Amino acid sequence: MKANVGGTDKILRIVVGLAVCGWGVATQNVLGAIGLVPLLTGFINFCPLYTLLGVNTGAKSEEAGE
Repeated sequence: MKANVGGTDKILRIVVGLAVCGWGVATQNVLGAIGLVPLLTGFINFCPLYTLLGVNTGAKSEEAGE
C-alpha cells in the first residue's frame, strides 16, 4: 500500500471521522459508525477509492526532482 493521502486531507479526514462518530454516540445512532471510514483512511494514509480514481494528495514523488 503506497500512501496516497496528504497532510491537509489526512487532518480533514480525521476531524470529519471524529465528528461523525461523536454525532453517532451523542444521538445513539448506528450511522455514526460511517465515521470510522474516513478516520481509518486518515490514520493509515491510504484511500482505496483514490487508487481507483488515480488521485494522490500525498507528497510529490522523487520523479518530480524533489
